[in-house]
Amino acid sequence: MAEQQNNQPQNGKQEQDINQLLKVRREKLAALQEAGKDPFQLTKYDVTAHSRDIKENYDQMEGQTVSIAGRIMQKRVMGKASFCNVQDLKGNIQCYVARDDIGEESYADFKKYDVGDIVGVVGKVFTTKTGEISVHASEVTLLSKSLQILPEKYHGLTNTDIRYRQRYTDLIMNEEVRETFVKRSKIISSIRRFLDDQGFMEVETPMLVSNAGGAAARPFETHYNALDEDVKLRISLELYLKRLIVGGLERVYEIGRVFRNEGLDTRHNPEFTLMELYQAYTDYNGMMDLTENMFRHVAQEVCGTTTVPYGEYMIDLGKPFERLTMIDAVKKYTGIDFDEVQGTAAAKKLADEKDVHYEERHTKGDILNLFFEEFVEEHLVQPTFIMDHPVEISPLTKRKPDKPDYVERFELFITGREMCNAYSELNDPIDQRERFKAQEAALAAGDEEANTTDEDFMNALEIGMPPTGGIGYGIDRLVMLLTNSPAIRDVLLFPTMKSLS
Repeated sequence: MAEQQNNQPQNGKQEQDINQLLKVRREKLAALQEAGKDPFQLTKYDVTAHSRDIKENYDQMEGQTVSIAGRIMQKRVMGKASFCNVQDLKGNIQCYVARDDIGEESYADFKKYDVGDIVGVVGKVFTTKTGEISVHASEVTLLSKSLQILPEKYHGLTNTDIRYRQRYTDLIMNEEVRETFVKRSKIISSIRRFLDDQGFMEVETPMLVSNAGGAAARPFETHYNALDEDVKLRISLELYLKRLIVGGLERVYEIGRVFRNEGLDTRHNPEFTLMELYQAYTDYNGMMDLTENMFRHVAQEVCGTTTVPYGEYMIDLGKPFERLTMIDAVKKYTGIDFDEVQGTAAAKKLADEKDVHYEERHTKGDILNLFFEEFVEEHLVQPTFIMDHPVEISPLTKRKPDKPDYVERFELFITGREMCNAYSELNDPIDQRERFKAQEAALAAGDEEANTTDEDFMNALEIGMPPTGGIGYGIDRLVMLLTNSPAIRDVLLFPTMKSLS
């Protein structure tokens, strides 16, 4: 109790000190405005170089006059000459600011600038006596006044809750975070180039839909006032993209947000970025080849290598990905061959023996999948295609002709995580209607993630869809892999957070 009493005045004094510093910043702004130097009146600033470009091309740029802009991250005032560190998109660079070079009035203003202020600096590129590449300023312009106090530079911003809620501060204080999101942009650009070169066409489909199908997930629901109709946010891109295949667009893809009303953890966020693509006249084997080539291409283009670190592992995207059926994978890690399991009752007996929880409505195929999730997924560290899923968990997938209880589907696993999900698409409208009926029965039995019949999609299938291969990629998980990020929130600029109010 005594310790708490001792801390209270200290915490109160710290808060008082911060409030005083914030007050001083506002007073500085008011003084500038009164002197006709309001930084917020400036509308543009011509930037001719960035920090990293100067450092990487110093031999060519030494002695050149450049114009840079960025945020003051450090400042040392030493009488008639000072140093500051300016941070821009590509890094940071030291600036040497002397009274005799920029003038007495400008130097007096500069000395009052705070860490966090945004400035423009014109000057010549040179190297200091200590060997640091710098800009010798001939002009310094205050472009924006920071009225808040940045976290202390050397300790950085480490509180994860604040980092996610105030991503703007996180990007300022943590260079590796900026690099992650720069790389995310490069990954998506690389994917687009790869698919464009393969003859795919990028399209856009609705986010607000009357029937949210194409995945096993609970949708968010809202009301469309203008139409007086309840609608849902899409959980998948699938059914609309397949309509385009029916319409004759033979290779299509979309990269977009989808929304699933589910929990949050290191792998899941209720809104995330999904890419789906569909290609006419191919099957899931063609999708496997495309996926392997695309992952390899993106890693090489963005990371400069096909062997990437992830946690304690080195993931090899350069060698052929392993391919296992779900039955063979379960047999490999449990010794149980589901080909020899005779029916649902026998499967449930096995689940009881292995302490695998199932629901009464589950059939043999569902239980095979539960065994896979329980005993296999965590072992799939290196790239592995898991193929030929049970029909019960694949309502939109073409059956295997020689094994109709299973379908032509695969999921790619890396680091124990599902990276994508692909099918030989079901194009038989009669079979599809029966699958939808089974899904609606599951919904009635309590499965909130089951699909309902989409009559317009059924009409499209009845018009006729060619044999088609389709696939969905979790873009966020691919970014996690290629940036060595442990949680999905680390690769989302603004992850979903519980409101503080």
